[in-house]
Amino acid sequence: MKWTDEHESIREAAAKFVDNEINPYVDQWEEDGIFPAHELFKKLGDLGMLGINKPEKYGGLGLDYSYSIVFAEEMGRIKAAGVGTGIGVQTDMATPALANFGSEELCQQYLVPAISGDAVFSIAVSEPSAGSDVASIKTIAEKNGDNYVINGSKMWITNAIQADYFCLLANTSDGPQHKNKSLIIVPSDTKGVSVSEPLRKLGLHSSDTAQIFFDNVEVPQKNRIGEEGKGFIYQMIQFQEERLYAAAAALKGYESIIQETIEYTKQRETFGKPILDNQVVHYRLAELQTEVELLRALTYNAVEEYIDGKDVLTKASMVKLKSGRLGRELTDACLQYWGGMGFMWESSVARAYRDTRLGSIGGGSDEVMLGIISKQMGILGKD
Repeated sequence: MKWTDEHESIREAAAKFVDNEINPYVDQWEEDGIFPAHELFKKLGDLGMLGINKPEKYGGLGLDYSYSIVFAEEMGRIKAAGVGTGIGVQTDMATPALANFGSEELCQQYLVPAISGDAVFSIAVSEPSAGSDVASIKTIAEKNGDNYVINGSKMWITNAIQADYFCLLANTSDGPQHKNKSLIIVPSDTKGVSVSEPLRKLGLHSSDTAQIFFDNVEVPQKNRIGEEGKGFIYQMIQFQEERLYAAAAALKGYESIIQETIEYTKQRETFGKPILDNQVVHYRLAELQTEVELLRALTYNAVEEYIDGKDVLTKASMVKLKSGRLGRELTDACLQYWGGMGFMWESSVARAYRDTRLGSIGGGSDEVMLGIISKQMGILGKD
């Protein structure tokens, strides 16, 4: 990946924003169980950070995806992953399909405020009985004149409490599972939409997560993104940006935990010498830093191919798999070197331990990633 002055300008602006507008407040947001998305997104929108690779005519910067990855990397500097996750939903999870396949009217009405930060978006795909198994969702959208009538529920939805709009995946016909779904923009204030109390999670406490219920919710059919029945395909494409964002956003967070562990083990002495002086400790930290660099290289390679228009299904899945597993391995190892202090709730390594666990579950579990990779390798038959 070759970085230009424009890349570095975005990197510096994003890093400054994290240091000044986010990190000083994350401990309070973690305690509150929510961060002020409307306030924060508006500030990011004013900086042009919510539409880096989105079309200029809708307020985006019109740059390629490498610039978005630079931004994602700097979001990894946030000391609470819940905030970065909420931002990533806005930029790389709930709006790519709208930008790529939405009508001009739909983009003007919904993508413009998403990019400017005047509206908070959420992606509503997972359900109580269909998490990573997207094809098995039960939510339906039936035609009624010029409208869709939506019934069903969505589970584990990030930004749900504060969202102005949901990018909803629903069944719009009785056809085959991969050809009967559509993505539909649903305003959260539509009659029949209700949101549960915030869900209590193991980690990502600063991110508001809830269940959403749709009871005879009527929205215009013109709110559908692209062609009817293409929603599953659109969502699979959208997942690729989500998985690349998640991996890039993890890199600096992983490096930060390694560096904090180095600093702590330099000072903490056992049996008359610093913990870091034990060869097994500094060798293990060196191995983990090497793994982070390998993840960075694979992520950059996948991004380059994505920009070139190549099919990155396999590499995006590999990146997602590696990122999730490395997060578990790295935080577990580092927490061990912190000893009792690492087990304290308020320690940074304990928060990272809790937050990174989602990496192997959300956005496609490790098992789903392995299934995709196996199919692409020809080990399993392709659907």
